[in-house]
Amino acid sequence: MKKYNLLLVDDDPIILEGLGEDLENRGYLVTRASSGDRAMELLMRPSNFDLVITDLVMEKTDGIQVLKRSKEIDATIMVIVLTGFGNMLSAIEALRNQADDYMLKPCESAEMFFRVERCLEKLELARRINLYQKILPMCCVCKKIRDDTGREAGRGPWVPVEQFIHEQARLDITSSYCPECAQRTLQQFIKK
Repeated sequence: MKKYNLLLVDDDPIILEGLGEDLENRGYLVTRASSGDRAMELLMRPSNFDLVITDLVMEKTDGIQVLKRSKEIDATIMVIVLTGFGNMLSAIEALRNQADDYMLKPCESAEMFFRVERCLEKLELARRINLYQKILPMCCVCKKIRDDTGREAGRGPWVPVEQFIHEQARLDITSSYCPECAQRTLQQFIKK
């Protein structure tokens, strides 16, 4: 199992330690923050959290602020909002701010693990999509490249490699031989 890096934020030390230990026993790397302010500090460090689990109601910096900062830093960070004071308005606010899940406290460990696993599956899918979007589509027959620049993905024109590189990187291409092809070409000339 891949080691996922979780940030757990709660001002209740019992929940912070109990849930943190449960998550660690499941194989997750857990960083604990006992306040929203501390969570903000940790989010600014290069720690690459995969998932943030945050209490909603905390003094000074609340869970919505932690949620917003998490998504500003990296839109793919998954965020679960936990609250003991749940109502429809707080759920709507959390979801409008791109929370990936919303849970009421107290919650069963099995339900928490299920939700964490679902969020991490969603994270892996988002990462896969981002990776696929970075792949440059090239025709396997004519070697033209689809240039989706400024267009909906998959709708760009197919252009020669040289044209694509010239337009995108402002570089011109000259023809040459790599050492292997040069050797093969030379051998073909010698055989004739």
